[in-house]
Amino acid sequence: MRAVIQRVQHASVTIDGKTKSAIGPGFLILLGVCEEDTSEDAEWLAKKISGLRVFDDENGVMNVDIHGIGGDALVVSQFTLFASYKKGNRPSWFRAARHEISVPLYEEFCALLSDALGKPVGTGEFGAEMKVELINDGPVTICMDTKNKE
Repeated sequence: MRAVIQRVQHASVTIDGKTKSAIGPGFLILLGVCEEDTSEDAEWLAKKISGLRVFDDENGVMNVDIHGIGGDALVVSQFTLFASYKKGNRPSWFRAARHEISVPLYEEFCALLSDALGKPVGTGEFGAEMKVELINDGPVTICMDTKNKE
């Protein structure tokens, strides 16, 4: 799994002109699933993200996790995180998981993150044309890949 985690002041996802989810301070997470991913990847990533200390403490140092600010999370599926651009200029997505693998793992990750945060997470709609809006706070943007845990 690959995730792009953005610390945000606000984020929302709109589908067909209607807001599907919106959050205040917290994380906007773009999530890509590849063919080799398993439940173990979803578990590791949810745990790692929920403990990520990138929010400011009273001294302005990034030392507080999302729990410490009472933050929210919005997870948007993003198969393009597995773009291959080695040949030519038109990317391919052959490493992105098929729907029968990616949908259950996306849903499992969202459930695991929700459990870790103790509250529901906002979501997009898998496979839909979505408009994602955010105010990146910092900016702070972190990329994680469960195949590169070190």
